[in-house]
Amino acid sequence: MATVATVATVATVARVLLAVVARRWADRVATVRTKQELSTAIRERQRAALVVNTHSRRGRRLYDTVRARLDAAGFALLGAYPVDRPGHLDRVLAEAAGLGGDLLVVGGGDGTVGAAARLLAHRDVALGLLPLGTTNNFARTVGVPLDLDAAIAVLTDGKVIDVDLGLVGDTRFTNHVGIGMSADIMRAAPPRLKRAVGRLAYPLTALGLLARHRALRVTVRAEGRAHRFVTHQVYVANGGFHAGRPITADANADDRLLVAYPVGGPTRRGLLRETARNATAGHRRTLGAEPFLAVRHLWVETDPPARIEVDGEPYGHTPVRIGLDPNALRLMAPADSPDR
Repeated sequence: MATVATVATVATVARVLLAVVARRWADRVATVRTKQELSTAIRERQRAALVVNTHSRRGRRLYDTVRARLDAAGFALLGAYPVDRPGHLDRVLAEAAGLGGDLLVVGGGDGTVGAAARLLAHRDVALGLLPLGTTNNFARTVGVPLDLDAAIAVLTDGKVIDVDLGLVGDTRFTNHVGIGMSADIMRAAPPRLKRAVGRLAYPLTALGLLARHRALRVTVRAEGRAHRFVTHQVYVANGGFHAGRPITADANADDRLLVAYPVGGPTRRGLLRETARNATAGHRRTLGAEPFLAVRHLWVETDPPARIEVDGEPYGHTPVRIGLDPNALRLMAPADSPDR
């Protein structure tokens, strides 16, 4: 009898736990508004929180201006946070997102935007972009203007869309994963140089590293096939821009695809030549052309193991699995933006 009673007790507890989980899930689903409903709430209530990375190139100089122009645009700021220490960014973003607004306005570069995107994935809060960084690749991808007044106009007159995020391990990213040379550059580029000369800081740093950089033997496994090559640099992009330039004419962050591609071959001269070609000819290239591989998931191995950067921030070393989280992020975009 004791055994029967114990089984009955366990079954009862299990039913209660399942009911609680189901109720919480139903409550969560019920509170996630449609994109149209969230767009309307943002326009009508204008309840937002602001976080600006004042460690970024333009953030420190423009923080007060940003606050004043959001006020002038009619936004009721529930909180406004300048962040000048990168180690505090995640905590401040979480605090701002928890204030109950419909919109989290974030000013900074791709690293700042990436941190905000990871926080807001699958949440009932939209991301508002103010491109204040060096290259602003994700803002370019989703069509947010680089001009401050025009970017604020998107927050008042635009609409909520949803876009894909990439996944490297368990970490979401907005724009790209860089393996090899770019990760070494990100680690070595002096912050003062980035603030002084903007995106020119990266090629200047690259010139100092190139003479001693070793080529990588790379294997990319995707869709049952293995692709092998030797290169100094591999990118896996979710967005449509890299280093402020289009990757191809048809790459974007809402197509359920990642784009993997090497930059040049085994020689340093090839790396320089292909980097220049990518910078000048990206808008004329398509995903169907060499050397692009457009897939949903892939596994990357290198020999020797190589550093990884994710949206301009250090991540770790290869090997690594990279995938997609479709339609994971809601954000304010221009009213004429396509949306799948």
